[in-house]
Amino acid sequence: MAPNDSAGRRRTARYAVPVAVAGVAAATIGLVPALAASGDPELPEITAQQLIEKIAASDVQQLSGTVKVTTDLGLPSLAGLGGDLGGGGAGGEAGLGKLMEFATGTHTLRVAADGPDKQRLTVVDDASAEYSLVRNGKDVWAYDGGSKEAVHSTEEAPAEDDGARPDTTPGLPSGPATPKALVDEALKAVDATTSVTVDGTARIAGRDAYQLVIKPKQSGSTIGSIKVAVDAGNGVPLKFTLTPSGGGKAAIDAGFTKVDFARPAASTFDFVPPKGAKVIEEPAAGAEHAVPKDALPEHALPMKPGKGDAEAFAGGEDLNVIGEGWTSIARIAGPVGGVPSELPEDAPAEAQQFLDALGDKATGAFGSGTVFKTRLVNALMTDDGKVYVGAVTPEALIAAANGDK
Repeated sequence: MAPNDSAGRRRTARYAVPVAVAGVAAATIGLVPALAASGDPELPEITAQQLIEKIAASDVQQLSGTVKVTTDLGLPSLAGLGGDLGGGGAGGEAGLGKLMEFATGTHTLRVAADGPDKQRLTVVDDASAEYSLVRNGKDVWAYDGGSKEAVHSTEEAPAEDDGARPDTTPGLPSGPATPKALVDEALKAVDATTSVTVDGTARIAGRDAYQLVIKPKQSGSTIGSIKVAVDAGNGVPLKFTLTPSGGGKAAIDAGFTKVDFARPAASTFDFVPPKGAKVIEEPAAGAEHAVPKDALPEHALPMKPGKGDAEAFAGGEDLNVIGEGWTSIARIAGPVGGVPSELPEDAPAEAQQFLDALGDKATGAFGSGTVFKTRLVNALMTDDGKVYVGAVTPEALIAAANGDK
């Protein structure tokens, strides 16, 4: 086989999912190119389908930059919950603490990559409590400056041509709320219930970009629109903005403030535990556990329910999906007796306040239950032990429960 043929097959496998998305019926993806507004960069015309194909074909392996992430999911204050509920260590307090931190407020990440075996992502909100994930060849480090713990493991870098993540560009960080990770999730939701168009151009982190707009065609979704700024030169997503259907400021806004596509210095991926840090060595066989999955969540968008939702809410129970597209709702077998209105006496006061702030009582043909609301994801937990959850309005959840047989 000729070398070019091999490289071509690897690239085909790698981008199979995005290219399939790009092939959605023309009725779904806008074919009319948008023109730049006054003051925006003048770029060649491009259609939405061509722009999605550009994202899919992007083969950028090196970059460094700073990402600003602002999240407003409409959650009540989470102050104090991280330490009370998170346990301890790199996979306990640090894990849940980071999960909760990214649910609200503004955060700054520094990212760097040089192919699939050299990557670095650092949360830099607080210099004294830096949190870093570093891969340098087989060495993988997770460092939590708050607990001063460094977890080290050795594992093989992901194979570039294994096809395991065809919707992911090898080498680019896809950690919490990076534009790339969020765009990967958004593109998975594109189908006949979706409108995809190009809405002009923009200048992001000193780069010319096209603006891709993704919107549900259906009413009842909590997602109003998703705007993606795509680098006009290399197809890398530079900025991701999700606005709820209820209006107001963005629920998720993640974008580069600085970006450089030159190869980072090799020293960028060196990691030496700070003096006084506790180093935890993980055996090679347990390397997959060295960096807890919840330590830096990928911020996946629950626009369509899947198997993972059932596992999260019901310990692996099968789920039923009601409806389709952006207004699909997952019905899961939840705890018998629904959700308690009060937590155990030894639960932290903040947890009870959090529960009270989220939940509203609801009644209907289904009986009675509690609706838990955010700006994006809502859940109805009925008193007879069913859970209805989705990126839909509370009214849509109640209607689904009323009509569920």
